[in-house]
Amino acid sequence: MGKEKNPRRVAENEAFAKHRMMRTSPQKLNLVAALIRGKKVEKALADLTFSKRRIAGEVKKCLQSAIANAENNHGLDVDSLVVAEAWVGKNLTLKRGRPRARGRYGRIIKPFSELTIKVRQVEEQA
Repeated sequence: MGKEKNPRRVAENEAFAKHRMMRTSPQKLNLVAALIRGKKVEKALADLTFSKRRIAGEVKKCLQSAIANAENNHGLDVDSLVVAEAWVGKNLTLKRGRPRARGRYGRIIKPFSELTIKVRQVEEQA
């Protein structure tokens, strides 16, 4: 009786992790995501560890989650993983305001973003 198993959303040699509600604009988050695209995971983790950007710590957590998913859920080798894709999407936006001169209202927009990181196992070339 039970439910059928969910089909995989990625290939057999891939795993991904998604982080929603990151409190930064997508434009700023994309700069950090571009820093790790196409790199081996240990190099990407080192780059994020020493990055001066505030959001790099949360991106590092998401990458570590993708690595853990690859190792524990899909049985992939951690040493041969690369960051295949890292893409950024918009999420909700908080609208706040501030009184300005002559009775006007200054709009303050506080955007949220989401990040998806996909890691892929590659064969070592001799």
